[in-house]
Amino acid sequence: MKVLVVGSGGREHALCWAISASPLCDALYCAPGNAGIADVASCVPLSAEDVDGIVAWVKANGIGFVVVGPEAPLVLGLADRLKAEGVKVFGPSARAAALEGSKGFMKDLLAKYNVPTAAYGRFREVDAAHAFIRQHGAPIVVKADGLAAGKGVTVARTVEEAIAAVDEALVGGRFGDAGAEVVIEEFLDGEEVSFFALVDGETALPLASAQDHKAVGDGDTGPNTGGMGAYSPAPALTPELQERVMREIVEPTVRGMAAEGCPFTGVLFAGLMIQDTAAGKVPKTLEFNVRFGDPECQTLMMRMKSDVLAALVAAADGVLKNFDVRWHDTVSLCVVMAARGYPGDYVKNTEIRALDAAGAVEGVTVFHAGTKRAEDGRILSTGGRVLGVTATGTTVAEAQARAYEAVKRLDWPDGFCRSDIGWRAVGR
Repeated sequence: MKVLVVGSGGREHALCWAISASPLCDALYCAPGNAGIADVASCVPLSAEDVDGIVAWVKANGIGFVVVGPEAPLVLGLADRLKAEGVKVFGPSARAAALEGSKGFMKDLLAKYNVPTAAYGRFREVDAAHAFIRQHGAPIVVKADGLAAGKGVTVARTVEEAIAAVDEALVGGRFGDAGAEVVIEEFLDGEEVSFFALVDGETALPLASAQDHKAVGDGDTGPNTGGMGAYSPAPALTPELQERVMREIVEPTVRGMAAEGCPFTGVLFAGLMIQDTAAGKVPKTLEFNVRFGDPECQTLMMRMKSDVLAALVAAADGVLKNFDVRWHDTVSLCVVMAARGYPGDYVKNTEIRALDAAGAVEGVTVFHAGTKRAEDGRILSTGGRVLGVTATGTTVAEAQARAYEAVKRLDWPDGFCRSDIGWRAVGR
């Protein structure tokens, strides 16, 4: 079949890299893609959020299957539009994408179907939000309801910080419509992990766990980012805890979405907090995303032994009940190279050299997240997070050593990375 992947980040490069190896794929395209994706797919100059343009191009070019990478086009209804045209698509409807597109919708669904999560309140009025914060005290978490490009969450250590976050959203309009409502919730302490499952509307098929590193600096210091690295699997999510996550979190959510008339199809990404309690370790739901994580997807694709395209088609076709996914018995670890200044104002259009040398390290693939090829052939940075240097190994330590050896071989003076990706797992 002819396949289109929508998006331009490291997640989409990893998906294209894996899909390109499938015998089911006759031709692979990516809209808009990047310099690395261009090595495995034909790039189409359409924005990921250009729903009309993508639908028209898919129809004109006889595309048989579309894989939507980012959340924004899903919330805009790209999957609905494609299905209406008879095109098979991997990704949820706009209503089902509200699991990520509206934190209030997600929290209400979890409360209704008894899925463990933090206590919360939803607010559009400033005074009511302030009163809730003063009543519950700090630490407390303030979230913009809608999509805010990863910048809508404040973990407030003081009441004053929480009130300021509410005022920024509801009074200052920092997040526009996405911040017209805020969700304020209990702060959960513990170890954060990511878990992924394929869903076909009824059946949820567990994939794998990963652990992301959000803070920009070593030792989890500095401001939060879109993710500075990840590794998979996450030792914190034991097989016993994974079974519990499926039973208590993923499966009730899938049943609840179907009962609400918006069955979920695609990949369900559960952000979890593993809490230590007197009764042992307990998983709670921090958030749901309706797409693969970035950089978690890079680590998952490196470990997947099964044909990823067959798995995505099975989810779209509603036949996951009869499907199984196999994994390589390895660990994978991704180190994100970001542009100097990120997550604030960062430098752009700087040249990246020695990519081939980095990719020559055993077990390493360098995924592109924010690059373009100049007319003279040079690879230039275009984003904040630019490369995902991803390695496999028999242990986290081996994968980590290989990834950082590849980072050393890169010639990009304007890039930087954390030096401790995987520190929790190595410490174990």
